[in-house]
Parts: sequence; structure tokens; C-alpha cells
Amino acid sequence: MKCEQYQELFTDYMNKQLSPEQQAELDIHVAGCDSCGQELAAMKELWNELGDLETPEPSVNVKVKFYAMLDTYTASVAEKRGFWDKIADNWNRLWQLQPRWPMAYSMLVVLISFACGYWVFSSGRSNKQDQQLQALSSQVHELRQTMMLALLENPSASERMRGVSYTSEIKHADKQVINALLATLNNDPNVNVRLSTLEALAHLSDHPEVREGLIRSILDQDSPLMQSAIADVMLKLQEKRSVGSFKELLKQKDLDRGVREKIKETITQLI
Repeated sequence: MKCEQYQELFTDYMNKQLSPEQQAELDIHVAGCDSCGQELAAMKELWNELGDLETPEPSVNVKVKFYAMLDTYTASVAEKRGFWDKIADNWNRLWQLQPRWPMAYSMLVVLISFACGYWVFSSGRSNKQDQQLQALSSQVHELRQTMMLALLENPSASERMRGVSYTSEIKHADKQVINALLATLNNDPNVNVRLSTLEALAHLSDHPEVREGLIRSILDQDSPLMQSAIADVMLKLQEKRSVGSFKELLKQKDLDRGVREKIKETITQLI
């Protein structure tokens, strides 16, 4: 064995981890090799000095420093995370913050719309594809209507307003939708929801039942804002049949003075 190989045994020698055969062979070599003997003697001296050193007491700030280092390491790991990991986290957070139904609705609309686009731009539009597109369009319409009706029953005023906003996405409002909107117009406790509903119904004024419902609603409104707004709608629609309801409203003694003047002006312009 060469000196370098013997010197690799010095550490095990100091820790008394050599086998009897290795120990005897190393002793023979060190006795005949001045260089290895001096190096082993120097290592023994250093080893003894290290053994005499007192173990220092840990600093009172060691715990604070440890957690500071841990926080730094955690932050560095977070920065190295992949793009898709961050996308997944953001998606999960968004799903938790958003109500489940609206989120599911949005996802289904996107998927159905994607399917529609695929069929339209693939090889030619056959009769079968036209039928499929019509079926998908009908499904989207029904889904929007279902979401609107569900949100109108939500205890949150902002969610009910969102439900009302879905009316603009419904191409053909049926009787169920119109009745739900008229019920919201007359009974919702939040005046902002009622104002949004009135605006939505005004866009559906080509339905005779909507006009009739708006006329009946005049006497059901107790908010000056709603009374003034419905007067504007009737004037815009030039709905002369509303004059009778407005005259009945004028008979109310506690009617707001500003609203009273507005209704008188509305009646004058409708007659």
C-alpha cells in the first residue's frame, strides 16, 4: 500500500474503527515511514486539542434565526415552482371563492361553445351538423335559464342581481322566466335588485304579459326610486294603459312630493 492509502485510514484509526489486521499493518508502516508518522502525530495532537474544547451554549436567538432561514428557503422553493403548479393553485383558489353553480355554468357554456365551434369549422356543415348545433344552442339556452332562476332565489342580493343580468343572454324568455322576474320586481327586499329587474323587463317589453305585469306593479312599489323609475319606463314604452294605475298612486297621501310631480308629468305626456 502507498502512503496515501495508509493516510486514508488515519481517521478510522483515531476513532478506533480499524480491524486488528489493519491496525497492525498501519502501525508497522508508521514505524518505518517518517512522513506518515509525523502526520499521524500531528493529527493526534489536533484531535486531543479538539477534545479539550468546551462545547458552546446555543445562542438565545438560534431559534429565531432557524425559522428565518426556513422562511427564506420556503420562499425560494415557491419561486422555483413550475408554471402549471401556480395555475393549478390559482384555479383551486378561484373555485373556492366562486359559488359552485355559477362556476359550473361558465365551464359548461365554454365547453358547449367549443363544441359548437368545432362542428361549424370542421369539414362542411351538413344537415346533421345543423341539427347538432341547434340542439347545443337549445342546451345553452336552457342552462342559462336554469342558472337565472336558481340565482333569483339566492339569499345574496349581488347573486340575485347576477341572475337578473343573465336575462340579456336569454334569446327567448318564456313564461317561467317572465313570471320569475315579475315576482322579483314586486317582492325582492333589495331596491337595487328591483331596479335591475325593472331594466331587464323593459328589454322584454315586446311580450304582452311583461307590459301587463309592469302596469300591475305600479301600485305594488313603495320605494320612491322604484316609483320614479317605473314612470320613466312607462313613458319610454308609451304605455297609455298605465295612466289609470298612476292616477291611483297619486291618491296615496304619503307619496313622495318629487315622485308625485314626476307622475303628474308622466300622465300628461302619456295622455
